[in-house]
Amino acid sequence: MAAGKAGPDRGGDRRVDRGAAPMAELWRGGVLESTHLGHAVICDAKGIVEAWGNPGAVIFPRSSCKMIQALPLIETGAADARGLGAEHLALACASHQGAALHVEKTGRWLADLGLSEADLRCGAHEPDDRDERERLIRAGERPCQLHNNCSGKHCGFLTVTQHQGWGPDYVDPGHPLQLAIREATGEVAGEEISGMGIDGCSAPNFAISLEGLARAMAAFAAAREGQGVRQSAMARLVGAMILHPELVAGEKRACTGLMRAAQGRAAVKTGAEGVFVAILPGQGIGVAVKALDGGTRAAEAAIAALLVRLGAVEAADPLVVKRLNPVQRNWRRLETGEIRVAPGFR
Repeated sequence: MAAGKAGPDRGGDRRVDRGAAPMAELWRGGVLESTHLGHAVICDAKGIVEAWGNPGAVIFPRSSCKMIQALPLIETGAADARGLGAEHLALACASHQGAALHVEKTGRWLADLGLSEADLRCGAHEPDDRDERERLIRAGERPCQLHNNCSGKHCGFLTVTQHQGWGPDYVDPGHPLQLAIREATGEVAGEEISGMGIDGCSAPNFAISLEGLARAMAAFAAAREGQGVRQSAMARLVGAMILHPELVAGEKRACTGLMRAAQGRAAVKTGAEGVFVAILPGQGIGVAVKALDGGTRAAEAAIAALLVRLGAVEAADPLVVKRLNPVQRNWRRLETGEIRVAPGFR
C-alpha cells in the first residue's frame, strides 16, 4: 500500500469504499484470517503529506470532530464568561466512558450553570466504565444522561446557548449553535459540507472528505494562542486534551493511552465507525483515519502506526503495543492470534 500525494477526486466518485487500501490484518495460527480496508491521510498547512487509499472519500467524522464542535464555546466568549478551565475544555472534546470522574465533573458543570441533567439532549446509556456500571447495578439505579459519552460536549453546547440567549433545543440542525458549527467545520476543513447526519448523541454531524478532516486537524496543530480568535480557540482545546487525557476518554481507552505515550507530542481522538484523528502541534501535522468496515481494532492499529511513523510515540511503549499489534486471546486467555498493521502502512 504505497503512500501517494494525489488530492481527492473532487469531480468524481467520492464513495467511502472507492480505492480503499489494506489497513490491518488478523493472523491466526500463521494464516491471514481477515483484512481491514480503509483510508488514511497526513496533512500539513500546505496539504497532503502522505495518503493511503482515497483521501477524497467522504465520511462522517463522528466524535473525532468534537474539537471543531467546541470552537463556538470559546469563540463566543462563553468559556471565559463562565470561567471554564482546561478540564471543562477537555470534557467538551471528550468521548468519555462514564466513569465516576466524568459524571461528577459534568454534573458539577451543569450545576454551575444553574441547569440539571434534564437540560441535556444527548440521551442516556449505560457507562462503558465497569466500576460505575456495577455501582449502578448494586444501587438499583438507572444510568442518566451524564453517563452518555458525549455529555461533556453537550455541557459545552448548553454553556454557549445560555451565554448567547439561544433556545434550549440546541441539537436542532437549524439552531444557531449548529449553524455556527457547520460554518466552522467547512472553514477549518477548507471545503464545502457534503451532507449531514444525526449522531448517536442527537447532534448533527457534517460529512467532509478524509483529506478535509486531516486538513482541519493540521489547522489545530498549527494554531497558536494570541494569533486571533480562531487560532487561540484551537490551541486552547488541543492543550486541554493533552493536559487531561483521562477526561478525553478514560482508563484503558486508546485515546487516553496514546496521548499518555505521546507525552505532549499529540492529541488523539476517536470517532464511531472506525474514525481516528491525531493533532501533532510540534510538527503542524494533522492525521485522519477511516476503517472501511467501521472496525475499532483496525482504526486503533492504524493511528498507532502513524503516530510511530511520525515520531510522536515509541513503538515499544506498552501503551502503543496494546493498539499497534494487539494479541488476540480466547475465553481461557490462550493466545490465538494478533492484529498486524498491513505491509506498506508502517
